[in-house]
Amino acid sequence: MLNFKNKKLIYSIIALVILLILFLFLYIKNQAKSINYDMYNTLLSSNSIKSATIEDDEIILKTKNGIKYKIVKDGVSIKELIKKVPLRVEHDSTFATDLITGIILFLMVFVFILYIRKKDMQERDKLEQKRTRQQAFEIDNFMKTPIKPVVSNITFKDVAGINEVKEELSEIVDFLKNPTKYKNFGIKLPKGVLLVGPPGVGKTMIAKAVAGEANVPFFYQSGSSFVQIYVGIGAKRVRELFAYAKRYAPSIIFIDEIDAVGKARGGFRNDERESTLNQLLSEMDGFEDSSGVIVIAATNKIEVLDEALLRSGRFDRRVFVSLPNKLEREEIINIYLKDKKHKINTKKIAEITVGFSGAALSTLVNEAAINALKSGRGYIQDSDFYAVRDKVLLGKKKILSFSKEEKEIQALYQSAKALCAYWFDLSFDKVSIVSDGIKDIDKEIESRSSMLSKIKVYLAGMVATELFYQDRFSNALNDLQKAKDLANIMVEKYGMGNSIYPNQLDSANLLESAKEDVKKFLESYKDALKTIQSKMLRDEIVTKEELKSIINEIF
Repeated sequence: MLNFKNKKLIYSIIALVILLILFLFLYIKNQAKSINYDMYNTLLSSNSIKSATIEDDEIILKTKNGIKYKIVKDGVSIKELIKKVPLRVEHDSTFATDLITGIILFLMVFVFILYIRKKDMQERDKLEQKRTRQQAFEIDNFMKTPIKPVVSNITFKDVAGINEVKEELSEIVDFLKNPTKYKNFGIKLPKGVLLVGPPGVGKTMIAKAVAGEANVPFFYQSGSSFVQIYVGIGAKRVRELFAYAKRYAPSIIFIDEIDAVGKARGGFRNDERESTLNQLLSEMDGFEDSSGVIVIAATNKIEVLDEALLRSGRFDRRVFVSLPNKLEREEIINIYLKDKKHKINTKKIAEITVGFSGAALSTLVNEAAINALKSGRGYIQDSDFYAVRDKVLLGKKKILSFSKEEKEIQALYQSAKALCAYWFDLSFDKVSIVSDGIKDIDKEIESRSSMLSKIKVYLAGMVATELFYQDRFSNALNDLQKAKDLANIMVEKYGMGNSIYPNQLDSANLLESAKEDVKKFLESYKDALKTIQSKMLRDEIVTKEELKSIINEIF
């Protein structure tokens, strides 16, 4: 939308253009065309001349249809002209009349522009009044939102998979329960604890568990709630929050997604966010270590936080909350199954949920329960988890529809992956025509050879289709990307290329070498591969045990 100054400039330009056009029209209109004596006689004899005016040495003739002509005075008989037409010696007043008409038109246009301008100003004033009322309403509502503490009924026993975090926070709990003990001993506990971890790992639950264990008031605020568009409101809210927390001390302030307000200052400025951050820093400096108020904040973007937040005396203790491992996933699943009827082998479910956060496991259990209900069973079983696992991870998948030729290609592709996964000892239970089912095993330390085995499995399908069809197909897209990503990680992060310091060709050489190994292997096992493909086409699935039987029969 144009602002008022831009509109004023546009109106002025329009008025100037209209004025110039009017004067140009009048100038052109009043220009007389020169004629010769023969043309003059024709006009005079046909009584086409309405009036004549002598101007210096020329006679200006005006016809009855308004056209002007001019002719040299000495070439015309004035007496003869007077007999036919009224002759004036004074200057023609037509131009003056046209000029006055033009000025009147210009004034009318100018008045019209002033009218539009006035309407625009009235509309602008109405919008400004509406915006002011809306702003006042939002500020009033925001400031009237009460800052009230809650008493958490969640304890550490309700939060599984955080044993290391519990140890880190146990002394915080003890301090909140017995602040005098620490004060008398001269111990200063951190004012702020920063929980760092990916989304869904339970950072908010951990903070609530700390409050529940210590049985102290819990003040929850989202970092984004402080960042207002009205200057000073966020800072005022921070002041009020800390004032209430001190009043209810011992207490916990929990700021979720603190990166929304705590981003590093500078660059693209946001004065309101910076003033809010400055107020937060001032408040954390302002209360004493023995005040009984602990600030816990959560983020999954510690790298973007302002350095001032992380220095000593503020969030100087950081607790990293990672995705749960196999045992922790089993604990979490058991907690979510506690009030549900089930016949579940939780160890198996924990094995197939590598990379799931606590929140994702909660969703998985809920979806499995829904699947059991749809199936008409009164309890949850393992198959319900298998049925909804991919849906939870990737969303609802499109049902694939292959032509006969496409199904043969896809069956060969998946059969090659299954054969290589079995031979190179990757963990899996079954491989289907649309999913390989290969498991990512939790390992703290992984060897170069095991990583190469994964790459070989990712490339197996593409190599097989090249061997049997002498062509490559688009179904290799995802596996090829996984192979490239893993090769880059091996070379750039782990120094597993030709040299410790990577060069541009290391990843490519690693992939080409793995591809050649897979090609030699599959050429030697063509018969087994064709047998596996036939079974895949028939049943659309092959298990690890079936693969073992096929290989043993052939060899």
